[in-house]
Amino acid sequence: MDELRAEGVRVEYGDLVAVRDVDLVVRPGQLVAVTGPSGAGKSSLLWALAGALAPTSGRVLLADQPVAGREAAAARGVALVPQGNGLASALTATENLLVPLLAAGVPAAEAHERTLAALTLVGLEESGSHLIEELSGGQQQRVALARAFASRPAVLLADEPTSDLDAGNRERAVAALRAEADRGAIVVMATHDPEAAEQTDGELHLDAGVATWVRAPGRRIAR
Repeated sequence: MDELRAEGVRVEYGDLVAVRDVDLVVRPGQLVAVTGPSGAGKSSLLWALAGALAPTSGRVLLADQPVAGREAAAARGVALVPQGNGLASALTATENLLVPLLAAGVPAAEAHERTLAALTLVGLEESGSHLIEELSGGQQQRVALARAFASRPAVLLADEPTSDLDAGNRERAVAALRAEADRGAIVVMATHDPEAAEQTDGELHLDAGVATWVRAPGRRIAR
């Protein structure tokens, strides 16, 4: 099965243990929240799942194959939306979505269609021509989400995707993440927002890197 699995994942930075031997399984069609206070290890776990950070010990598997490096993970459809958004400030919102699609070989007409659909999904269809530096922090956050949606990933890992959003846009963002899961993607969202976490299929809480299931995800089948 094409599940995302962490087996005994441990992340250390010198003497600091950020993630302590975490086991995790997320299946297609599931939206799972990773919660906990700042410094709990949420970002480190997501980056390890994305292949952007090599665990000190343990391993990450996608469809029973090791996730080895960010480039290889991205080629297998693992999208990461980091807290800093990772957008190109010199490009417009539209270009930030369009350029990666064209680089990946998506035909131009389809790439334009996906770009408009993704920006519309996050409520920014009228802001596509704005440079990233002209957008607010919350708008930039939504562009970063839209870029991931446009790529139609197999796995979507979003680090604090609602931190800069008001209540209305938070609901829109969580609904869009839910739609990705309904499409059949594996979706993991790191968040300190309890209202966002409540809308997921499962919640894994981290405290000083130690993971505890608040709600274990069921065997939800993608529609």
